Amino acid sequence: MKKLSSIILWLVFYYATTPAACSNNETDLQALLAFKRAIDYDLSSWNETVHFCYWEGVLCSQRHQSRVVSINMMSQGLTGSLSPHLGNLSFLRTIILQNNSFYGQIPEELGRLRRLQLIEFSNNSFSGEIPKNLSHCTNLYYLNLIDNDLTGIVIPELASLLKLEALGLTRNQLSGNIPPFIGNFTSLVQLSLANCRLHGEIPESLVRLQTLQLLNLVGNNLSGRIPIGLYNISTMSIIQLRTNQLQGTIPSEMGFTFSRLRTFDLGENQLHGAFPISLSNCSLLEIINLSLNNFTGQMTADFTRLSALKSLTISATFLEGDISFISSMTNCTRLKVLYLRDNLFSGSLPDSISNLSSHLSYLNVAHNHLHGNIPSAIGNLIGLTRLSAVYSGLEGPVPSTIGKLDKLQEIYLGGNKLTNEIPISLGNLSLLNHLYLGQNNFYGNIPQSLGNCSKLLTLDISRNNLNGSIPRGIMSLSSISVSFNLAYNDLTGSIPSEVGSLRNLAKLDLSHNRLSGLIPNSLSSCISMELLHLESNSLNGEIPDMLSALRGLQNLDLSQNKLSGHIPRFLWELDLVYLNLSFNKLQGEVPTQGVFQNGSAISLEGNSDLCGGLAFLNLPPCPPKKKHFPLVWKILIPVLGAAAICITLSACYYIFIYRKTNSKKNQSSMPSLESKFLRLSYADLLKATGGFSEASVLGAGSFGSVYKGILDDGQTFVAVKVLNLNTKGASKSFISECNALKGIRHRNLVRLVSVCSSTDFQGNDFKALVYEFVANGSLDEWLHKKSEEERRNLSMKERLNIAIDIASALEYLHCGTDSTIVHGDLKPSNILLDEKMTAQVGDFGLAKVISNTFSTRESSSSIAIKGTIGYIPPEYGMSGKVSAEGDVYSYGILLLEMFTGRRPTDGAFNDHSTTLVDIVTSALPSQVMEIVDPIILHENKNKDCVVSILEIGLACSKELPKDRMSMTDVVKELCKTKCLYCMVE
Repeated sequence: MKKLSSIILWLVFYYATTPAACSNNETDLQALLAFKRAIDYDLSSWNETVHFCYWEGVLCSQRHQSRVVSINMMSQGLTGSLSPHLGNLSFLRTIILQNNSFYGQIPEELGRLRRLQLIEFSNNSFSGEIPKNLSHCTNLYYLNLIDNDLTGIVIPELASLLKLEALGLTRNQLSGNIPPFIGNFTSLVQLSLANCRLHGEIPESLVRLQTLQLLNLVGNNLSGRIPIGLYNISTMSIIQLRTNQLQGTIPSEMGFTFSRLRTFDLGENQLHGAFPISLSNCSLLEIINLSLNNFTGQMTADFTRLSALKSLTISATFLEGDISFISSMTNCTRLKVLYLRDNLFSGSLPDSISNLSSHLSYLNVAHNHLHGNIPSAIGNLIGLTRLSAVYSGLEGPVPSTIGKLDKLQEIYLGGNKLTNEIPISLGNLSLLNHLYLGQNNFYGNIPQSLGNCSKLLTLDISRNNLNGSIPRGIMSLSSISVSFNLAYNDLTGSIPSEVGSLRNLAKLDLSHNRLSGLIPNSLSSCISMELLHLESNSLNGEIPDMLSALRGLQNLDLSQNKLSGHIPRFLWELDLVYLNLSFNKLQGEVPTQGVFQNGSAISLEGNSDLCGGLAFLNLPPCPPKKKHFPLVWKILIPVLGAAAICITLSACYYIFIYRKTNSKKNQSSMPSLESKFLRLSYADLLKATGGFSEASVLGAGSFGSVYKGILDDGQTFVAVKVLNLNTKGASKSFISECNALKGIRHRNLVRLVSVCSSTDFQGNDFKALVYEFVANGSLDEWLHKKSEEERRNLSMKERLNIAIDIASALEYLHCGTDSTIVHGDLKPSNILLDEKMTAQVGDFGLAKVISNTFSTRESSSSIAIKGTIGYIPPEYGMSGKVSAEGDVYSYGILLLEMFTGRRPTDGAFNDHSTTLVDIVTSALPSQVMEIVDPIILHENKNKDCVVSILEIGLACSKELPKDRMSMTDVVKELCKTKCLYCMVE
């Protein structure tokens, strides 16, 4: 109390004596008035009726005739430029303008303020370069210019500011390197240069900053290694080097030095080596982020001592080991974020997860190699707002205790093996925004209780085994605006009229169910709809004109239903980029405007009563419009009708007789292959495959399933590809495959031993292709097995031999026969491996035979690009015409995939603009071993071989067809590479 009284007496004395002392200081007064005039703000308190030492934010000195020593206008909403007259406040020591909207350049005149100690200009809009005259302010110990629009480099003139304790330039538009002279600021406590577009290496001189507590270099383009001496600065509390291109390892003992460390953020770099387990000694640690690096080895860290830990982020590395290490985090009572996505962790989630912090808000274990159930104790994590475990291998039911997590806003559990019914308790989550349960094995009805989730934005429960009708309560959730996806289930009934409640919905997918009835007119209320997929159901009636209200619709698929009537006019008035109306009962004239002008954007197959349209559709011309009949015709029509009935009866009799010879007709219409091979009937194949049993299934494709069979001799194993003739394009695929394989033989092509085109025992058409059985499965199974138990390693040498086999097969198809044969769908799942690991190219369902004698035009009424996404060459998107160069492109992508282990459609690329080609291009040649498949990483001595192979892959996958290698040259180059490889071996 005595001390407080002294302070009050001092303040009384200060304010009682200041006015008289200030009365004659005209220079400071004019400088402050100039400052006021330069800003767009009513500083009403700054008027000459009151002495300027009493103005808001102004502080004067008693010792020097009450000269201005401090200006503090923080967070005042000031806008304008900074007056150069401030340079006349020669006694100014502190100027604070933080959190305003000043613009323009920082005046060079500030350099005249030799007594200036603190400049705080953060969070404004100052532009131009850092003033060079600041170098004269040699008493500065605090310089904060964070979050402005400054340009240029970190000027060398700042080197004279040897008293600096804090330097902040974060979030400006600077360039150049981090200047080494910063290492001379030996009193520096805080250095913040984040998001400044700096490049080059971190200067070694920074290790001299032995009092440094905060180092923030986030979001630059820094490269090279982190100076080892930085790990010896024991005063360090915050280290943030995220989002650069830093390399090297983290010293294993670093945790023994940083006793004060609170934040350790080195994520999104190119660091490698082991996880620094000594971090467990940094008992004050609150944030650890080492994500998106190349760490390897077992995760053995013990987090028991880190009671202050709030966030652990180690996603997208190559760490492995049992995920049970999270049990050691039960002492982390402040933990809010646990982000373990995209690693190689195995094991099951421990029950001790229930003992994690009640503050835990974000739990992400997605894309790991886990197994087992979700512990029911997860219901104890009452602070959880986001839960993600997609594609992590989880099994069993979702525990009903999840309904206790009433703060949950996001649930991502798709792509697992979860089963049982979707828990009703999910309806308790009134704050839920996003629910992803797709690609699991859920069965039963969709819970009505989900209708209680009134804040839901996204609902995806597609690709399960759900049945029953769509609950009306869910369709009434007007909050759903991002995506509503129930596709690939077994739902029945009609589409509820409540669908009209989804006024703000962008994407609705109810495809591949058993829905029936009419398309509801209420859909017209969904005025924000961009994508509508209702294909593969049993919807009937006409396409309602009310859908014309969906002016933003871009993608519409109504195929494989029972829709009838004419194609409505509004469809060509919309800005559609994709329209599929195939396999319905539509009739009448096809429009010739809008989307109907783009052959790659529409599909109308399987509507036999359509006519007209543009020439590329190959539809018959429409009959002339009917005219009014004269009276004589009105008399003749009934007569002609009676005659037609007689003719119809005769035709029925003829058809009855004709059906008896149907089998012969089928055989005579088959390609001429059948007479050259084994003659196998439907009964033979039924017996060989055990009645086409599920136990015999080898795989399933776009047009049917493949079964393993054994013929009557008990020794001949075959692979029987049975076409699903109800699938669009299956019949074409059958003919294409027969035509492609007719008369060709090559050791690297699958061998066709028989063709069967007949009827089954119910009189239904039956078509099958019988191949020689290939024992070792597909290349896809060898490259991309999901679990460690299933994985079978392919050595470097085996991959190279397989690559040469595939190239040899394509060279033969393109150049080895009288015609050019284009495969059209080259990908790992269509490459089979025999018992000697010899590759055989199969599945010619999309193949085209192009005559080398006559120029041919592709004619197709199909719109969609054929092939597999990721392997389709870019030119196929602009033209339906296939080519040998297209095969070369697909081979190039396949070659890159074989040696990197990455699929071309891999979501791990994160940025959708980054392709597999981009990844390989940026890594060659120096960083190639960082992208190579980890299985062959140990063969580092063959780095040159890998570089050579990937360069061939890139040469094949050039964007322009004319720039790609021929398969003849590919075979030659690969063989050269193999010779070099064998010499090294």
